[in-house]
Amino acid sequence: MSSQPVNTRVPSKIELPAPTAWPIVAAFGVALLFAGLVTRAAVSILGAILTVTGWIGWFCDVLPHEKHESVPVSAEVVPIVTTRPEVARVDLITHEPHRARLPLEIYPISAGVKGGLAGSVVMAVLAIIYGIVAYHSIWYPINILAVGFFPTLGTTEEISAFHLDAFVIACIVHLVTSLLVGLLYGAMLPMFPRRPILLGGVIAPILWTGLLHSSLQLLNPSLSDRINWAWFVVTQMGFGIVAGVVVSKQERVRTWQHLPFAIRAGMEAPGAMDEKNEEGRQP
Repeated sequence: MSSQPVNTRVPSKIELPAPTAWPIVAAFGVALLFAGLVTRAAVSILGAILTVTGWIGWFCDVLPHEKHESVPVSAEVVPIVTTRPEVARVDLITHEPHRARLPLEIYPISAGVKGGLAGSVVMAVLAIIYGIVAYHSIWYPINILAVGFFPTLGTTEEISAFHLDAFVIACIVHLVTSLLVGLLYGAMLPMFPRRPILLGGVIAPILWTGLLHSSLQLLNPSLSDRINWAWFVVTQMGFGIVAGVVVSKQERVRTWQHLPFAIRAGMEAPGAMDEKNEEGRQP
């Protein structure tokens, strides 16, 4: 068998597609074309002219033959060297992040759960006090939560009486709603660190009471008429103050924004592991 020598000579030039600016011109024209729909017709006219011009120039660069340019080739091999013989370790704890994503610290989920449960107890007590004072029954404010599920509870006497099914539904609605609002407090209060009680105990209850009042006026006017909205605001403020205090007293945890993206994403990236952990793994 005869072996033929392999030609390893590097060409002095290679042909590459020629650069062109026409795609950018066409894209800018399309942007102006749509921008004129909300501004002036002259902007759309200019955009149409630039779009057509960019397309024509772009087509001329590739049709009927694609334009190329010669680029010289360097046969010199550039060695890749480094002055760092070891992998640079990532500083996991950066006390002064260059670009902060607020809040820097947040409350854990358990803080929102604790705040929601504590607020639910206070709100239930205030509601029961209103039921005793206004209707001489502790079941009236409880059954009000379940009236939407039981249309047969139409009169004040029926609502003031004990109903096991309505009591179970009311407890579930009250507990789930309180936990959700407590979690919402845990997420919002770190963003307003100066006056958390003002936000959670006054502003937020007034806002969602107004939203609920306007919604019930449209969805269920008869139920809206049975609710004492002034006392409803008092119970919501009691919930908000207690939940806000409980959440704000919990210890905050620092967010992971100071950690590298590879660690936050759960990837094992070179240089992102602690040297001590690596030394401990060695036999």
